[in-house]
Amino acid sequence: MTDKMKLNHKESEVRFLSIVMPCLNEVLTLRTCIRRAKFFLATLDIPNEIVIADNGSTDGSIDICKEEGVRCLQVPMRGYGSALHYGIMAAKGSHIIFGDSDDSYHFDECQPFYEKLQQGADLVVGNRFKGGVEKGAMPFLHRYLGTPVISYMGRKSFKVPYRDFNCGLRAIRKASYLELGMQARGMDFITEMLARAGYRELNIAEVPVKLYKDGRDRPPHLKTWQDGWRQFRQIIMLSPRWFLLIPSLVFLVMGLLLFFALLFTKLQIAKVTFDIHSLFFGAVFILLGLQLLQFYLLLRFYGFKIRLHKLNQIEKKIIQIFRFEKGLIIGCLVFVFGVLLSFIAVYQWATGNYGNLDPMHTFRLIIPGGLGIMAGTQVIIFSFLLNALVTFNISFKEEEPNWIN
Repeated sequence: MTDKMKLNHKESEVRFLSIVMPCLNEVLTLRTCIRRAKFFLATLDIPNEIVIADNGSTDGSIDICKEEGVRCLQVPMRGYGSALHYGIMAAKGSHIIFGDSDDSYHFDECQPFYEKLQQGADLVVGNRFKGGVEKGAMPFLHRYLGTPVISYMGRKSFKVPYRDFNCGLRAIRKASYLELGMQARGMDFITEMLARAGYRELNIAEVPVKLYKDGRDRPPHLKTWQDGWRQFRQIIMLSPRWFLLIPSLVFLVMGLLLFFALLFTKLQIAKVTFDIHSLFFGAVFILLGLQLLQFYLLLRFYGFKIRLHKLNQIEKKIIQIFRFEKGLIIGCLVFVFGVLLSFIAVYQWATGNYGNLDPMHTFRLIIPGGLGIMAGTQVIIFSFLLNALVTFNISFKEEEPNWIN
């Protein structure tokens, strides 16, 4: 075994296990969850701890933590993701198992997660559809629409072959978590985690987990439509190919075909005539495609800056070409070309004593002229924005959590 292989094995070994639970007014179930976790940890021959990441409970949940002798971290930033992030960061363990404190997951059934961590997994995700869903534990819309759709989009977008993106019981190696650079602070936290892990090609394992009906006497914190939209938004933001790149290429191809086919003459197909009206829409499609492509590249570069993914060779080349000075020159040349075409059209109008002109002829100058002016301006602005992303780093100061006990 090489030294590198020995180092990797040592880094993957579970030396200290932490169980982290986010909590917001879970007085009815928190004690049960803590005791289930204690029962499981008692079976392990390694140092361990339980961390409760409290998000502002007012119902006595904090008192339960004190009575049970577990660490309780007061997280001032509201949100499921905020509680988990600060709880994981504060945990002492080399590896962390985390899950909800509403007793929908039984922490005394975490042995499969521990075994996968011992085998070297960086991230272990649960699959409720393989492990079983207790009657009444998951709403109909979540089980048959929300979770399957979100999971399908996630698999296609992030190339991770897992079928339950929304399972809240997971395990992760602390060093791997530190590499992810998590940003989400709400329920979209769990989607972002899989996306970032997939982009970094971490060793991800999946285990069956049973979902039980939670023990609360109130509705869950999860909001079906609001949190579902946040997850959908997270997917399209982290993988802009679907709503930016593909539409941009479609519009560019359609626009270029229409534009150059009609730039000098009309086109007759059967009994349908395509002329300057179609030329105009060709120009519109080109501008729309160019704009979508620029937004796609900006998002991709931003994702690269925050260590979300790597750029491919085509993206690197485009970004190198349009880095400020070069992009400024290209944009100015396109802009000037558009101005010259527009000037020729005005000159022809002047030579006709500013009278009526043949639109079939004049608009073949005006439309390309306007396209050049607008496209050139877009390229110049794109170069400015790209340069700003390269040059400036923005940091946000957040409130730090406090230990209650």
